[in-house]
Amino acid sequence: MKFTDFQLKDFLQQALKEINFYQPTEVQERLIPVVLAGKDLVGESKTGSGKTHTFLLPIFQQLEDRDYTQVVITAPSRELAEQIYQACKQLASHAPFSVRLANYVGGTDKARQIERLAKNQPHLVIGTPGRIYDLVDSGDLDIHKTRTFVVDEADMTLDMGFLETVDRIASRLPKEVQILVFSATIPQKLQPFLKKYLQQPVMEQIATKTVISDTIDNWLVSTKGRDRNALIYQMSQMMQPYLAMIFVNTKDRAEELYLYLQQQGLKVARIHGDVPARERKRTMNQIKNLDYSFVVATDLAARGIDIEGVSHVINDAIPQDLSFFIHRVGRTGRNGLDGTAITLYSPQDDSAIRDLEKMGIRFLPKEIKDGEFVETYDRDRRAQREKKREKLDTEMIGLVKKKKKKIKPGYKKKIQWAVNEKRRKTKRAERRAQGRAERKAKRQTF
Repeated sequence: MKFTDFQLKDFLQQALKEINFYQPTEVQERLIPVVLAGKDLVGESKTGSGKTHTFLLPIFQQLEDRDYTQVVITAPSRELAEQIYQACKQLASHAPFSVRLANYVGGTDKARQIERLAKNQPHLVIGTPGRIYDLVDSGDLDIHKTRTFVVDEADMTLDMGFLETVDRIASRLPKEVQILVFSATIPQKLQPFLKKYLQQPVMEQIATKTVISDTIDNWLVSTKGRDRNALIYQMSQMMQPYLAMIFVNTKDRAEELYLYLQQQGLKVARIHGDVPARERKRTMNQIKNLDYSFVVATDLAARGIDIEGVSHVINDAIPQDLSFFIHRVGRTGRNGLDGTAITLYSPQDDSAIRDLEKMGIRFLPKEIKDGEFVETYDRDRRAQREKKREKLDTEMIGLVKKKKKKIKPGYKKKIQWAVNEKRRKTKRAERRAQGRAERKAKRQTF
């Protein structure tokens, strides 16, 4: 299928051609017709699947040169709002009329925004829930005629505590508004909002064929008690990345690692919630201009932000919310390109790693030897060997106990033979089970 099959207007075809979009992703192929039909929609799809253009193309297809706000799009972070805004600007640059766009996020000049709203209302509004609602509540932004309302990254909106504000925005919209909810997951706590506002929505879940892209090498590296700062710096010298994102769990850790790497002479940026909005915007632009080779970030940057050309991802630590692991790793290996994800771990992370493996994530254990990444044994190997030594069933224990007793020589030989035969059978059974497991793993891989 091609984008031309959607019968989009000529200016949209030109805009898509400019950014080399010719073939829709699976989520676009399935959901664009639903949005064009004017139906409410709940679209569940993994990060990086093309959700943004899934709703923007139908929105611009139906946008009119009328003097009122026709579309409102909420995003849970300033960076995601900026990304959607830039995508809108690219599409609007080809439109047959002047499309008025507005990006309303916290930390920007509210008085100036109100001043502009007094002159005219934007056709399309993007922004964070708090700032959009402030402008609606003050009466400066008029959304009573809005035709389409988009809630992007709904699960992240919920996690960050913005769903109540989104609810307030929705309550000011006309009853006939089309509501589109897009998310990587649809948690149970989101259901009351969906039932309250959506009218017989189309529920579409785009199944994830692989948990992480098969173009990503997913490595696991033990810290072995080493200083993580020094280890990450060592890896940075070995990788020579086009652009590497280093994910940390806290803002304090982001600052610590950022300052350390900066002191080592690396071109490094950082993104986290305590960085002022203006500085974050400037940093994002510099990252896109490839002014930096390394970006230290909290999970704020793992969701929704599309930074092109990420060749490597390093997890300084496993995230507390394991779903963020997928979003972190998904920053690389995009659009069919190769990528490498490296996760540092210590013994206390074993439980989290097992949980990730249960989610279908496969790791390749690596270690650094003579300045190179080399394959190493599986971290479970020693534990499995210990378990095998201990694995004596009740029958074997009984036979061994009997052998220790003072008994007649002929009977002793019989018991020795029984013990040896039992061991042989156990080993054969283990080999067969291992063979079955390997064959099953091979089938799942292909």
